[in-house]
Amino acid sequence: MREIIHTDKGPKAIGPYSQAVKANGFIFVSGQTAFDPATGKPIEGGAAAQTERIMQNLKAIVEAAGSSLDRAVRLGVFLKDMNDFTAMNEVYARYFPSSPPARTTVEVARLPRDFAVEIDLIALA
Repeated sequence: MREIIHTDKGPKAIGPYSQAVKANGFIFVSGQTAFDPATGKPIEGGAAAQTERIMQNLKAIVEAAGSSLDRAVRLGVFLKDMNDFTAMNEVYARYFPSSPPARTTVEVARLPRDFAVEIDLIALA
């Protein structure tokens, strides 16, 4: 069974995808960038500010699916510039103070709207 997850507390999908899908005991959250769900616009600022907004978006979406960041099992972090790793990681670490999930971090050539960071997430339902 598959359930589409949507919340107004997270950015609207800007293409043919869902904010998240709940299936077989997991929640798969689409890659999030630093859109403010209240305005629908990108936030100002570098990697730290973008990561903060992204983590808030991820939190809102997993909570809308009936779960929490504490139940995250894997995140994928995509950085436009690996030099932003420390700024991203400092913000990220505040959301996972103990028992953090598995994670992959990679540098990519380009992200939508030239964002510095994009993060996707898999959590237990």
